[in-house]
Amino acid sequence: MKKRYIFNFLLAGATLMVSCTKNFEQINTQPDKTTATLIDPNYFMSQAQMTFSQTGYDQLLFQSMWMQSLSSTFSYYSNGDKYVFGGGGTGYYNRTWNRGYSALTLVDEMKSLVKGKAEYANLDACGTILRAMFIQRITDLYGDVPYSQEGQAKSGVFSPVFDTQKDIYTAILTQLEQATAALDASKATPTADLFYGGNIPQWKRLGYSLMLKAAMRLTKVDAATAKTYAEKAYAGGTMSAIADNAKVMTDANGNTSSNSDALLVTDDFREVRWGKTIIDFMKTTNDPRISAIAEITDGNGRAANEDRTKAGITTASLQIGMPNGYTTGTIASAPGYPGATPAASATDAPAPLGKYSRPRLFVYADRISANFIYTYGESELLLAEAATRGWNTGVAATHYAAALTADMATLAQYNPSAAATVNAGDITTYVAAHPLVAATALEQINMEYYVATSTTFDFNETFANWRRSGYPVLTPITYTGQFITGQVPRRMPYPTTLIQTNGTNYAAAVTRQGADNFATRVYWDK
Repeated sequence: MKKRYIFNFLLAGATLMVSCTKNFEQINTQPDKTTATLIDPNYFMSQAQMTFSQTGYDQLLFQSMWMQSLSSTFSYYSNGDKYVFGGGGTGYYNRTWNRGYSALTLVDEMKSLVKGKAEYANLDACGTILRAMFIQRITDLYGDVPYSQEGQAKSGVFSPVFDTQKDIYTAILTQLEQATAALDASKATPTADLFYGGNIPQWKRLGYSLMLKAAMRLTKVDAATAKTYAEKAYAGGTMSAIADNAKVMTDANGNTSSNSDALLVTDDFREVRWGKTIIDFMKTTNDPRISAIAEITDGNGRAANEDRTKAGITTASLQIGMPNGYTTGTIASAPGYPGATPAASATDAPAPLGKYSRPRLFVYADRISANFIYTYGESELLLAEAATRGWNTGVAATHYAAALTADMATLAQYNPSAAATVNAGDITTYVAAHPLVAATALEQINMEYYVATSTTFDFNETFANWRRSGYPVLTPITYTGQFITGQVPRRMPYPTTLIQTNGTNYAAAVTRQGADNFATRVYWDK
């Protein structure tokens, strides 16, 4: 009896196995599993663009104050303001690295999905342009970094080599030239493009403008290559209007501006101010942008200084930039200290920084605003410099005047409300009063670049162009316990995690490039 039960059980099991094996693939395939054929590769473009554009603390904590564009007495910002570790300290080294490579990974996946598919030729070319844009920010900040083996984890490359910055720039220029030329407006266009809505002529102008920027980064180290590619970019056709500005508009659906999110933190809002260096320069030139970008607290005392709902006073003559290198306790000893605003009531307290200019509330603290990446005005300034150097890129004075107009008009794009609009008549008057002068052209061009990139909160670019051009001329901050003394930082050290995750290649890069610190200069900054 027992044997019969066992036999019947085995027979039933065998029958079940045959039945399962017969439809094995069908039964064991998840019906709602995502596959490459089900994914629209266009979506990776918008994700990559948004990821890359959201800089926030990535650049606010270091680069913005190294360049004395912003200033803060708050200890959290001592990394940039005083060259002293504060807050997370070394934990912030990896922010630009991680964001840049996260965006690159999305583009890599997009390009993998469209490989060999002619209907996605434009999307593929745009992806190459984005890769050049993304890697330039990373290499500009760190120097030698992974690129040729980047994004190959699926192929088993988990420890990519660090390419030299020289090789990366060679690749950037070559790839931009090829990808931009390959763009074809007669073919299908990207459908999830946050820059231009798939407009191929605008992508072409962006490609050539990026080529121009990469070329001009080499002016100190390889002027011949810089000249060749600057002239190629000009001949190809760079940006032609502020409509070509490369920017991403944030939204209220989980993509609010990381810059505004940072500045709306109570301590940041109370203690982050425009720097003395930039405000003094803008006041010296009677720049009409001052009222568009800056304000002082409207009212006395700490409560008014922390009110994130009330607009400040934008009168240009009242704006005062705060010097770098002070704390809330020592700011009263700063030369030209305007004094605190007194307490407004018995329960209030004085506001030591209330008379210093802060980034204008309804512009920079608006969660729905533009993240600027590269503008027409910047492109025109680079063309002006190239022409000043005698290269075949048009007339320097014409480019410079166009840049001044564009940089001021660009601010209106910051918010849907156009809160930062500069009066058109004031722009015309300013441009007429500030022509390019041959004897001071390089200084004029690069000081305008400083103002333009600072006022659009593109401090990564401010830092890069300062190292390349030497403008503005900055006085290093002196403070106790600094991680670099006697000079302004020249690069960001690598993320500390690389020693464990990619130690061999990290060590090779350091041996080749120089000590992994804030003083070592990258290839194009020699």
